[in-house]
Amino acid sequence: MNDNKHNIKSVGDAIREMLNSYRLNNKFDEANVLASWERMVGKPIAKRTKKIYIKNKVLFVEFDSPTMRHDFSMHKTHVMEMFKKEFGDGVVTEIIAM
Repeated sequence: MNDNKHNIKSVGDAIREMLNSYRLNNKFDEANVLASWERMVGKPIAKRTKKIYIKNKVLFVEFDSPTMRHDFSMHKTHVMEMFKKEFGDGVVTEIIAM
């Protein structure tokens, strides 16, 4: 019975291990980033976002106006730091505003 205590894992650890074994951890992390967009940047920016996707660890964000794209570009470094803090260094390596 003592052997079972050493094999107990948290649900989060078990899920992460399963994702790693099926090589789905990157897709899971990317889905978390996309789902967290509004929470991370706020409603005003999220409402002006037409399209958002990740390809090769680069986050592409399409805005509904050139003005919004320019304003976001000025704060892109800060947003990138927020994503690194929340999700780690390897999930998103760059953000491109379109």
